[in-house]
Amino acid sequence: MATFVLEIGSEELPSRFLAGEEAYLKQGFEAKLAESGLEFQSVSVYSTPRRAVVAVRGLALVQAEKEEEISGPPARVAWKDGQPTKALEGFARTNGVDVKDTYLVTTPKGEYVAVKKRTGGRPAADVLAEICPALVAGVPFAKRMHWGSYTYTYARPLQWVLALLDGGVVPFCCGPVESGRATFGHRIHGAGPFDVESAEAYFGLMEQKGGVVLDGAARRQAIIDGGNAQAGAAGGRVLWNDALLDEVVGLAEHPVPLLADFDKAYLEVPREVLITSMQTHQKSFGVEGPDGSLLPHFVTVLNVSPVDVDLVRHGWERVLRARLEDARFFWKEDLKGGFDLWLDKLEHVVFIRGLGSMGDKTRRLSELCRFIAAKCDPAEAEACARAGRLSKADLVTGVVGEFDTLQGVMGGIYAERMGESAAAARAVGEQYLPAGPDSPLPQTAAGAILSIADKADTMAGCFGLGLIPTGAADPNGLRRCALGIIRIVREFGFRLDMREIFSQAQAGYGEQEWKIDPAECLDKLMDFFAGRLRNFYQNLGVDTLLVDAALGADLRDVKGCDSRLNALRDFSAEPGFSEAVQTFKRVANIVRKQEQGHAEIPATWRKSLLKEDPEKSLAKVLEELLPRLDQLWEAQDHKGALGLLRELRPTVDAFFDGVMVACEDAELRGNRLAMLKSMADRFARLADFAALQI
Repeated sequence: MATFVLEIGSEELPSRFLAGEEAYLKQGFEAKLAESGLEFQSVSVYSTPRRAVVAVRGLALVQAEKEEEISGPPARVAWKDGQPTKALEGFARTNGVDVKDTYLVTTPKGEYVAVKKRTGGRPAADVLAEICPALVAGVPFAKRMHWGSYTYTYARPLQWVLALLDGGVVPFCCGPVESGRATFGHRIHGAGPFDVESAEAYFGLMEQKGGVVLDGAARRQAIIDGGNAQAGAAGGRVLWNDALLDEVVGLAEHPVPLLADFDKAYLEVPREVLITSMQTHQKSFGVEGPDGSLLPHFVTVLNVSPVDVDLVRHGWERVLRARLEDARFFWKEDLKGGFDLWLDKLEHVVFIRGLGSMGDKTRRLSELCRFIAAKCDPAEAEACARAGRLSKADLVTGVVGEFDTLQGVMGGIYAERMGESAAAARAVGEQYLPAGPDSPLPQTAAGAILSIADKADTMAGCFGLGLIPTGAADPNGLRRCALGIIRIVREFGFRLDMREIFSQAQAGYGEQEWKIDPAECLDKLMDFFAGRLRNFYQNLGVDTLLVDAALGADLRDVKGCDSRLNALRDFSAEPGFSEAVQTFKRVANIVRKQEQGHAEIPATWRKSLLKEDPEKSLAKVLEELLPRLDQLWEAQDHKGALGLLRELRPTVDAFFDGVMVACEDAELRGNRLAMLKSMADRFARLADFAALQI
């Protein structure tokens, strides 16, 4: 078994390209090798800014051989007057055999010409020479480029390609670059070029002479270990950020973490600003002390082992000092202003074209927050309303102008510093949470209410203008808004009628001219929200039929839907579930058909019209169970309410077996339908049984 190594050398790639490149090359080589019949044990892929490396171990040197029977034309077409026809000659020629090597096989459709053909047996080097160029050319980079007069494209200009099968070169070309055995190491610690003797020798050469750490996981661990050791010696711990850590791992082939310092005077600036400045501009990490306060240190990652560490450290400190000086300037300038000034400026900041200014939005949010808080947490109504009014003020501040990722965060900091209530300040700081499907939620009720209001206002406005997501296009992030509302409501247990919330948000726009009629728009908005809620539950692994049944009953109250879905899921695992569903689907279908036929069904049944024993028994059971069912519904005990289906089903089944519902007598028919409707209406609140296709 052999080892094959492919190294694609290029000018430095953006770190964000590396993960996708690794995944594509691994999947691509595994698929192509399997398809070609070349056996192998493993495919490993490594990447650095200047290279992508594919290592195939345990590779067979020759394709597996196999014999297969290939059918050709029918015998009546292949032979004419005892002589082979052109059809037969062409079939033989295509398969590389003589006509005399063909034979007849009998199939259900008649006799056909066939031939035995052996496939495989090609040397691995020949197969790899075909596979490699196509896979290299097909790496799905976000952006590609061509260079010079060449038409070949890659993310950055190719510099070299190494392709070794054990000790031999696999020859092929990637655009203007021919494969060979030459490689290059780190620009400083092992520039090269180096001729590599064999595929296995490549890895030792990279480490010992090239100064390159190929494995991204090893580079990451080296950064963490070195950074932690240096920060620990200074009495602190590194504030690692996973996204930034992934980025710096992709920026360095020879990572060397370095602890440096900044002036303590900058600690007067909020830590969020300092950390953002370090991470955004210098790709560096903050350091905090045992008490959680920020220390005047930072950890950066070099791509070289410096000869003079102090000189390099001083250079980093000097550059960061300029960045922190900017941050401190904006902070101090902002403190000279205040919310009154910022709110005035918001009148000239457009929210979304056609939906007014950010000032308009904050006034709408203030009223919508008050409305939602009255239903969720009345004690926080005024704090929520104030938070809504202040929510977007920081968009016109200097700090947010420099660091846009701090919008909301800085608003909360300024609100607290300028004497606003703690609840309002926290709410402003949490208004954009959650930012994604797995990101943190607001921690306070006021923050949750403001976040819901902000998202509902955006959704109502965009739908009114016809800015509805289609396919993958969602420029205003409305799917994210809907998902955020769902996650918040479930977490905080708010009992909100989402149609009412969206209607109130819509009304907040006043005399706004809409492109879609408000009533139609509200229907579309609820359909969209239903789709997001359905998708959310499916991603949790809940059976789709149960989700549709729960949403079909009511989706306006997300928390109630949550409870009913959990009850349905438990009920579906119990014995007799299918039978109960079938029974009450029958009840619902009968009532629905009568109502669709415009039949008048009495509101209640009359005992005097009960003739048959089964209907008398059903009436008696209903008189006892329906009040219990109403009590369970009021108590939101959905599991208990579904449990009554088991008690009721035998009596309902007996009723259907012994009584003709659609009888000729109109009074009797209406009386019997009234009993069924009393059940159907109540259980329809729990689930749409018609959606349960059992």
